[in-house]
Amino acid sequence: MSSVSHQGFTHLGLDVSKDWIAVAALAPDRDRATVQKIFHDEVSVRRLIGRFDDRSKLWACYEAGPTGYDLYRLLVGMGVRCDLIAPSLIPKRRGDRVKTDKRDARHLAGLHRAGQLTPIGVPSPAQEAVRDLCRTRGDMVEDLTRARNRLTKFLLRHSVVWRDGSNWTFKHQRWLAGLRFDDQALAATFAHYRATVELRDNSLAAIEEDLAPYCDRAPFGDQVHHLAAYRGVTRMGGLCMAAEVFDWRRFPAARSFMSFTGLVPSENSTGLSEHRGNITHAGNRHLRAQLVEAAWAYQHRPHVGAGIAARHDGLAPEVIAGAWAAQVRLSTRFRKHAARKNVRSVVAAAIARELAGFLWAEMTADSIAP
Repeated sequence: MSSVSHQGFTHLGLDVSKDWIAVAALAPDRDRATVQKIFHDEVSVRRLIGRFDDRSKLWACYEAGPTGYDLYRLLVGMGVRCDLIAPSLIPKRRGDRVKTDKRDARHLAGLHRAGQLTPIGVPSPAQEAVRDLCRTRGDMVEDLTRARNRLTKFLLRHSVVWRDGSNWTFKHQRWLAGLRFDDQALAATFAHYRATVELRDNSLAAIEEDLAPYCDRAPFGDQVHHLAAYRGVTRMGGLCMAAEVFDWRRFPAARSFMSFTGLVPSENSTGLSEHRGNITHAGNRHLRAQLVEAAWAYQHRPHVGAGIAARHDGLAPEVIAGAWAAQVRLSTRFRKHAARKNVRSVVAAAIARELAGFLWAEMTADSIAP
């Protein structure tokens, strides 16, 4: 079986690892692919493609993964059509318990010819570079959170508890600086934990300083300004979202974009039985984290503070109106759901899902350059 749009091509299913590529070549007049293994370098790939007479009749595919996009760009640069496949959306036979590189390559080639694989968007090298820097910032935020938690848990074990407001404010940090321990080992432990927190703080500040110029540069500048019009989305958060998505129009509807974020509920329904569970977590975790973080801002009543007003400066009236409409709806829904549910993180996930829909609508409007 083959998809009409895939007929006439020789399909190359590539199972790619760090050192080797298993290549399954499925010719148009064949039902079974021939498989070989080549070394994973540019010379070997060029030698492989050189064996085919007409490169325009080749259509390659491989799973997106840790090997990145260099192979994709090499093949496209050689005139070979190529798709990067979403691994989580590859059909799998439940009873098939044998997995090898060659079987996987043959499986990819067959499914690709049948049109049953879902390709993903591929960023340009410049977009990928900014995305990597944004993800580094995310790693630094996680490291800072861990360092802070270690310090506070250490203090809690020794009955030293801050009770005068939120943690990590200037007042809290002045209190930390004034703490003293009589035992030399405890004092040294406290000093090391504090030094680690300061190091993580400085690392995060340095990365954000490197990222700041990209908030106003193409191709992300226009997207960042529109995203930051929405409450909870800072300019830095908008840049991280734009770098993860890069092409908002590849999602035909808000629902498909919500699925990409992994914020939609799982479902196991059959016949008259209907059951929805936790969110799928099946999408882009970096984007999901940004959306959930932004969603917490809607637990408060609608309000345009100095920060949001500054981000609205220079934007079109319809963009500001859309951001206000989203804030009114999401703030109302957050308080309404929070009154009925015991777990506020569940409410934040639901609000993040709706926020994703608002942002998709904003970024696919005619006022945004594609």
